[in-house]
Amino acid sequence: MTSVLYDLPGPKGRRRNLIIGVVATLAILGLIAFVIYRFWETGQFEARRWDQFKYKAVQIELLNGVWFTLKAAGIATVLALLFGAVFAAGRLSDHAVLRTPSTFVVELFRAIPLLILIFFGYYVPLQYGWPIDKMWALVIGLTLYNGSVLAEIFRAGINAVSKGQSEAAYAVGMRKNQVLRLILLPQAFRAMLPAIVSQLVVLLKDTALGFIITYPELLTVGKTIGGRLAFGLPYVPAYLVVGAIYLTLCGLLSLLAWWLQRRLTRLPKAKAKALPLTDATRQI
Repeated sequence: MTSVLYDLPGPKGRRRNLIIGVVATLAILGLIAFVIYRFWETGQFEARRWDQFKYKAVQIELLNGVWFTLKAAGIATVLALLFGAVFAAGRLSDHAVLRTPSTFVVELFRAIPLLILIFFGYYVPLQYGWPIDKMWALVIGLTLYNGSVLAEIFRAGINAVSKGQSEAAYAVGMRKNQVLRLILLPQAFRAMLPAIVSQLVVLLKDTALGFIITYPELLTVGKTIGGRLAFGLPYVPAYLVVGAIYLTLCGLLSLLAWWLQRRLTRLPKAKAKALPLTDATRQI
């Protein structure tokens, strides 16, 4: 088989790539082993530093942190998807009065760091005496930033659909909103799904920035658990546990996306039916 993107490597190239892969794998394993050794040497695996995770109160703290993380991520996901859909439609509009402000809003919030958006969402209302809930300050920042990125994903996915699809729809008398809703979006969604899920995983991890405004999400709980002097300030064990929880949540989200993509790309099997014999078919 040949590739149109690059020349397939020959025997020497495959050997070289194999050697590079083995060396890189050994280097990564060596780095992991060195980190584990340093943890062991500095006493991070001492029983005293891990004892508090046996207590029900600490486990409830972690579960509450997971709940607040998922709560903020869930609300921000819904709002970001709506934000992205609205402004993607605005950017695809034929009318400059809709296209120009939509482009400005998307490019503006894509360029501003998320942390600044969270600061603005929380501290600016306080300056005017309008205190805002910490969760909503975090959700506003996540929505504006990730919604702008999702708007670009939606726009790129719709533009990637063959122009023949929309031309055929226009030819049968469909209006543009019908073409977008009934023809382009169903086809583009399958292609966009991996990028959408990747951005939602980023959104889930970005909830950790809520600790800046002391929102009680998972990282804030981990910092509290790690700062207890009675257990030897177990910051490393606490952050290892928190990291494992984040890894599990993101893995479950990716697994859900993989399952959904398989369901969407699975074509129904049509059963062949025998045609009734007629005079015309008998002559054939």
